[in-house]
Amino acid sequence: MDRVFLLPALLAFAAVAFGTIAVVLVIDTISAARRRRDILKRLQPVEGGPADPLSDLLVRDVDEKARGRVAAALGRMPRVRDVTFLIQQSGTEWTVARYVLLTVGAGIAFGAALLFLTLNPLIGALGAVIGALLPDLYLRFRAKRRLGRFEEQFPEAMDLLGRAIRAGHPLSAGLRMVADEMPDPMSMEFRQVFEEQRFGLPFDDALLSMADRVDLVDVRIFITAVLIQREVGGNLAEILDKIATTIRGRFTLKRQLKVYTAQGRISGYALVGLPILTGVALYFIDPEYVSMLWTESVGRLMVGVVMVMWFIGLLWIRRIINIEI
Repeated sequence: MDRVFLLPALLAFAAVAFGTIAVVLVIDTISAARRRRDILKRLQPVEGGPADPLSDLLVRDVDEKARGRVAAALGRMPRVRDVTFLIQQSGTEWTVARYVLLTVGAGIAFGAALLFLTLNPLIGALGAVIGALLPDLYLRFRAKRRLGRFEEQFPEAMDLLGRAIRAGHPLSAGLRMVADEMPDPMSMEFRQVFEEQRFGLPFDDALLSMADRVDLVDVRIFITAVLIQREVGGNLAEILDKIATTIRGRFTLKRQLKVYTAQGRISGYALVGLPILTGVALYFIDPEYVSMLWTESVGRLMVGVVMVMWFIGLLWIRRIINIEI
């Protein structure tokens, strides 16, 4: 009797989750095969075909133009632009289509599971909202971790760029050196700046696009210093040294702040994990007593409410202990 409602909930969740993953994999496979076919088609004239100046290597077909129009129409939607920007910041290979599929699939999976578990449409709707937020939270977590690695590598990149300028290299060559010598994500961002300006984009626009991709105060300070130096002149190597010193000082302050707030962060983690550990312990002590949480209608309602409140509390605690410097 204790598994009457739990088993359908688990089956519904597994069916929707695995179905969504299967659809995403099929779409990714078809997209990869299409891109591979297009590349091979474009390389055929170079490999040994007739040297036609109007070959497919230079002329876009109708389908590609249609895809371009669709992408442009989607790009005008604010939410799609935000998702595209978030995907770029996270460094993943996701597309907007994959993000939408995972959002819909996770929402349906969690909503159906809580609906079967609690038999309450309101709790099911709340579970669907929480499930739909999971892909967005995952991308934000990846973006935050990537920005953290970039921020840690940034002082070394400033030192390397300053040494390149002192050695007589131009700024563009210094960017190339940072792209070659530094690990990702630093090398990826500086390589994109170097390639954009090499292929004709104005240098100022290439730097400003980097500021849009990497939402860090240190990057904006660096770009502002470079743009001002290009306008009025000055010792750019000395400016880069001061930027690196400032960033390292801020890192020292952040580490001290982590030490001072360690007790509060541990308390937050304890409050998040305590309900789960207590529930598991009570189940092993008295399974019949705890089984009323999914055998009785009131118990299922309580489980759904507790899960929603637990998730809200988790986000709230993370918001409190995340102090910006």
